[in-house]
Amino acid sequence: MTLRIGNASGFYGDRFDAMREMLTGGELDVLTGDYLAELTMLILGRDRLKDPGAGYARTFLRQLEECLGLAHERGVRIVANAGGLNPSGLADRTRELADRLGLPVRVAHVEGDDLTPLHPGSLAAHAYLGGFGIAACLREGADVVVTGRVTDAALVTGPAAAHFGWGPADYDRLAGAVVAGHVLECGTQATGGNYSFFQEGDVRRPGFPLAELHEDGTAVITKHPGTGGFVDVGAVTAQLLYETQGARYAGPDVTARLDTVRLTQDGPDRVRISGVRGEAPPPTLKVGLNRLGGFRNEVAFVLTGLDIEAKAALVREQMEPALAKAAEVRWDLVRTDRPDAATEETASALLRLVVRDANQEIVGRALSGAAVELALASYPGFHVLAPPGKGSPYGVFEDVYVPHGDVNHVAVLHDGRRLPVAPAQETAVLDDPPTPPLPEPLPEGPTRRAPLGLIAGARSGDKGGNANIGVWARTDEAWRWLAHTLTVDRLRELLPETADLIATRHTLPQLRALNFVVEGILGEGVAAQHRFDPQAKALGEWLRSRHLDIPEALL
Repeated sequence: MTLRIGNASGFYGDRFDAMREMLTGGELDVLTGDYLAELTMLILGRDRLKDPGAGYARTFLRQLEECLGLAHERGVRIVANAGGLNPSGLADRTRELADRLGLPVRVAHVEGDDLTPLHPGSLAAHAYLGGFGIAACLREGADVVVTGRVTDAALVTGPAAAHFGWGPADYDRLAGAVVAGHVLECGTQATGGNYSFFQEGDVRRPGFPLAELHEDGTAVITKHPGTGGFVDVGAVTAQLLYETQGARYAGPDVTARLDTVRLTQDGPDRVRISGVRGEAPPPTLKVGLNRLGGFRNEVAFVLTGLDIEAKAALVREQMEPALAKAAEVRWDLVRTDRPDAATEETASALLRLVVRDANQEIVGRALSGAAVELALASYPGFHVLAPPGKGSPYGVFEDVYVPHGDVNHVAVLHDGRRLPVAPAQETAVLDDPPTPPLPEPLPEGPTRRAPLGLIAGARSGDKGGNANIGVWARTDEAWRWLAHTLTVDRLRELLPETADLIATRHTLPQLRALNFVVEGILGEGVAAQHRFDPQAKALGEWLRSRHLDIPEALL
């Protein structure tokens, strides 16, 4: 029997109407919502400092206000990690909402992820739990399950385990659900959103994805009829590579082997996932630590016309006294200017100054005062994009690992019963599998200098301070060339920002894909705002824009 699981949120702030669209657009058994990310946990932690009763995604409650009755009427169960730092509080608010609406809805929640008391100095420390707490709630009749920090894929593995009766040792089936869950977790990124080849379909308003799961762990990714966007092998491949690392994709319930995944087009807007193999999970659980790192401020000086380098040098020298006490100062000159430009904007470059320090005064009034005082005393044409403010707090993310048994994973049912969820009994130390053999290289032939993106797609993202760049070829012939050409050394040449960093290449032949992990490029994580693109969202598109010698036969 097929289990149809849809997604209505890829992040806290995603399309508000998606829950109603998914409930009214076609058949569903379960509707999930992913509201959490590393940065979200920091935001919710700051909310909880102001109000101990906060710490959950308030948007979820407003969506339920409109849609809980609709879900109940259609028999659709809702599973969401919107509980954030306070799943019990969100469960209580959801019960109050159901009572007010006169709906006999059973609400359960999952807890045990909060390890903040064990990590002094952290604002939020939460273990990534698996799906069996969710499964326990659903098996006991819950209509709505809210969780805190579970893995994104757990929102799918939990309902699947409950529906099909899978146990902790059903690794292949669980791994298939993990892959399907990873494709669904970011919503419309699986239906043409943020896709390298977005011009091949209408992505003005992509529909949210759903997975048709089967008892053997296979799945079909699709979307409701008549919705925008598209589902094809390329779009699913892109999402499958997003924020992953090697061939082993580890989770608390199972390690999924991404090098076993087979994707096939199963009709219009239907991609079948099959062949996924699973292994025992690693012996530890990941714990995400968020803490306040200090304060930051930034100023973007606009430099127009001639002598851009000299203008930049002048203002840097003028600002030096005000920056002497700052713990970290970073200058970046962004040459957006063009010679003989037709507009003032295209004649201008940006000089970006970012300052960090534990003392808000150093990055606040001292910086802003020094910048403003230069208004009539610096380079010709002096102005800034916006006046600097008083400085804002920034966060730092890091991950640590604890044994499964250190976490008290509990399913809290609608009637108040508490069911402990056993930790994984069998584990396996995580290591990289042997590097698979490469395909035969293309025969020698004429080449042409052209952008990599003409023959390859890419998607990139963040994991703490690291970034991943997944690159895939669209044809077997292009894969034969890409696999031999895009080495780590070539990546460093094409992306000079990575030249001094540790980069690792992972090969996934069945996906015709390479996955690069670049360590430390994002500093202390997204909340620290270390670089221009703090989540590495566009790192892959930068790579696609770089030129190299490509065989003419592929162009």
